[in-house]
Amino acid sequence: MDNDLTLRAGEILVGEHLYAKAIDQILASAQQELLIFDQNLDHGDFASLEKFEILKHFLSANATSRLTIVLQDTSNFAVKFPRLSNLLAVYKHKMDIYETNASAKHAKDCFILADGENYIKRIHLDQARFKYAINDIASTTALNTRFKELLEVAHHALTTSKLGLK
Repeated sequence: MDNDLTLRAGEILVGEHLYAKAIDQILASAQQELLIFDQNLDHGDFASLEKFEILKHFLSANATSRLTIVLQDTSNFAVKFPRLSNLLAVYKHKMDIYETNASAKHAKDCFILADGENYIKRIHLDQARFKYAINDIASTTALNTRFKELLEVAHHALTTSKLGLK
């Protein structure tokens, strides 16, 4: 894993490649809980084998690990992210994917929280500007509150069974 992204809390980086690498670090830092809010996972290289391997390791390494994803649009998830769909099929007891309702579709940022300590936050969907921090409990706590609010206005969107039941 690259260590060239060790940053101070609140520092702003720019660039899609750096954004994808910082996501790798945040995902790999998680032991217990990963919370992801995004429009549709189009940014950050979520279709890559590397992201798949990091998430697979996270889900398999710890019996109590949990991955929760809230998206604004899940319509093409299975087509765009077949590896993540496979993870959902295997780890459906540890992984949930939700879609927001119309009231939360105006949000233009996205973020990932790892274990209530580490985060990455893309400031705006259309710009590769983001903040990234390790061991920033204050910022992560605020984002965790926001995540819970988004989850409250979401519905369970993706399942792996034909009847839509988990």
